[in-house]
Amino acid sequence: MTAIETKLKGCFIIEPKVLEDHRGYFFESFNQNRFNELIGKNIDFVQDNESFSSKGVLRGLHFQAGEYAQAKLVRVVKGSVLDVVVDIRKDSPTFSKHFSIELSEKNKTQLFIPRGFAHGFIVLSDTAVFAYKCDNFYNKASEQGLRYDDPSLGIDWKFPQHEFIVSDKDLVLPTLSTIIL
Repeated sequence: MTAIETKLKGCFIIEPKVLEDHRGYFFESFNQNRFNELIGKNIDFVQDNESFSSKGVLRGLHFQAGEYAQAKLVRVVKGSVLDVVVDIRKDSPTFSKHFSIELSEKNKTQLFIPRGFAHGFIVLSDTAVFAYKCDNFYNKASEQGLRYDDPSLGIDWKFPQHEFIVSDKDLVLPTLSTIIL
């Protein structure tokens, strides 16, 4: 397993070592000690989540605020997605900047997203199974989000916008300039 820090400090691309032969493949998707060593901090994950979505489904940009903020380790088990994170740490030199990466069952790449980031993804394949670990429990009262099409963020979702499938809840999220962090 290797880790590559993105242009957003603390956000890492995690690439597993995949062993393949005529039978298929094997890889260690997570090892607590190795993971903490690679990112240089101790993260204790307490909750695993999984979602299934169809092509064009856009989920996000979500985050939990305050004491319920969450760091996440995300990956795609089946299919492919464009995964997007936005730095919403007001004291960060990359505040309001975003990073995107294609995560897929083929590349088996994972993304570590520290606390203080909004997160979302759009499904590029016919369907996708998306899995993620969180270092804090979900708290509905702390749930927040940003508009996926906030013009100040300039996110290229690499998918035709007229084909997006977005929840009613995500359609009414605020822009970054109107949110109080």
